[in-house]
Amino acid sequence: MTTPHLPVLSPLMVEEQVRAALVEDLGRAGDITSQATIAPDMTATAELNAREEGIVAGLDLARAAFRLMDPEIRFEAFVKDGDRLEPGTVIATVSGPARAVLSAERVALNFLMHLCGVATHTGHFAQEIAHTQAKVCCTRKTIPGLRALEKYAVRMGGGSSHRYGLDDAILIKDNHIAVAGGVAPAIRAARAFAGHLVKVEVEVTTLEELEEALEAQPDVVLLDNMGPELLYRAVEINRDCAGLTDATYAADPRRVKLEASGNVNLKTIRAIAETGVDYISTSKITMAAPTLDIGLDVVVG
Repeated sequence: MTTPHLPVLSPLMVEEQVRAALVEDLGRAGDITSQATIAPDMTATAELNAREEGIVAGLDLARAAFRLMDPEIRFEAFVKDGDRLEPGTVIATVSGPARAVLSAERVALNFLMHLCGVATHTGHFAQEIAHTQAKVCCTRKTIPGLRALEKYAVRMGGGSSHRYGLDDAILIKDNHIAVAGGVAPAIRAARAFAGHLVKVEVEVTTLEELEEALEAQPDVVLLDNMGPELLYRAVEINRDCAGLTDATYAADPRRVKLEASGNVNLKTIRAIAETGVDYISTSKITMAAPTLDIGLDVVVG
């Protein structure tokens, strides 16, 4: 049974993504290596093995790759998305027509290795700030076509999702501000345009812009490329503007949320989180995530 608070991937999206990847890999003639070396009636059993530590994400895509190649393939998983892996962990076994198992291998591994890599890399960031209230967030900097999958993997790794695209939240950046004529006019225009369910966030680069933004009351202020000292001061300004004390600030739902971005990496994120900001956004957890080493090994004998 799926735990209610965990995100799930749409089966329709999974099938669409995996089908496209299989079509790309199989080309016009299919897997001619397997056709040339393996008899049609041969069967095989193989294990998906973790070769390094990590966090699982993307099992549904691996499962779908084998199922779409041949419905007779049996995929048995021994872990679930979000679980932690140790080197040598058997993630799943795959058994069925040998040609089909080997033909689906690369697509299944490509999805699994990439998404486990994103989840694992996110987990490193999340662990660095676990002692604070801050959450690490992904951005729109994702591989084209894989955004929903990568954002899912981020959440499996303990991160939080930012907006999915240009249509689900308003994020007023420096170029919007330049055209709109200032921070406050841009926020007021956004408030007049947005429905009551649409959040409004504005990016600022100075404390003066922050004060202007807070007067216009966005939902979130993005503090771009500010070091820890400026971020501490930004939190104090936000607290004082809301009329809160240190004891009540963090838990008050009415205050404007603060998000930090820029120069975020594993060496800097702890100091950023300890300033008291609510969110820390970084493209590093998606665009700089290494793949996790996972192999598919045929069981012989």
